[in-house]
Amino acid sequence: MKNLFRTIALTLCLCFIFQSEAVAQDYKSAVGLRLGYPWAASYKTFISESNAIEVYASYRGFTGWSWIGLNGAYQIHNDLGSTEGLQWYYGGGAGIQFWSAGDVDLSGTFFNISGYLGLQYTFADTPISLTADWVPTFFIGDGFGGFGGFGGGYGNLGVRYVLSGNGKK
Repeated sequence: MKNLFRTIALTLCLCFIFQSEAVAQDYKSAVGLRLGYPWAASYKTFISESNAIEVYASYRGFTGWSWIGLNGAYQIHNDLGSTEGLQWYYGGGAGIQFWSAGDVDLSGTFFNISGYLGLQYTFADTPISLTADWVPTFFIGDGFGGFGGFGGGYGNLGVRYVLSGNGKK
């Protein structure tokens, strides 16, 4: 539990340190897919020049086990170098997963706290935004066998269609 609180404290400190940097987003809102671990339908909207909220519904299935989940994240974007449309972002979020193990008739509900670290590129002349991120996650719950704890293998490649904003600064 101490490591969890340290991670949260470090994330909050980084948010405040980098918050003063001014950048302009390439769009207002976009919808698309997160392809990876887990698969998800995503909606992202900027609430200020550099701050965005992303919500997504996810699914992950593998032999005998599956889950569906709902997640939300607060992300802070910063321009990366002189390449127009390229940004890096970080943030934090929370969610809930509903697990099922059909082979042994077990199920469980887990809450999660996640960190986000990624890259985003928005095309200048096309309403498409691409992302790649790492989402380290801490699961809290007492489902089948007491599973819970840290998972560092979560992340996605994402593609979104820009709904508002023309893809240009």
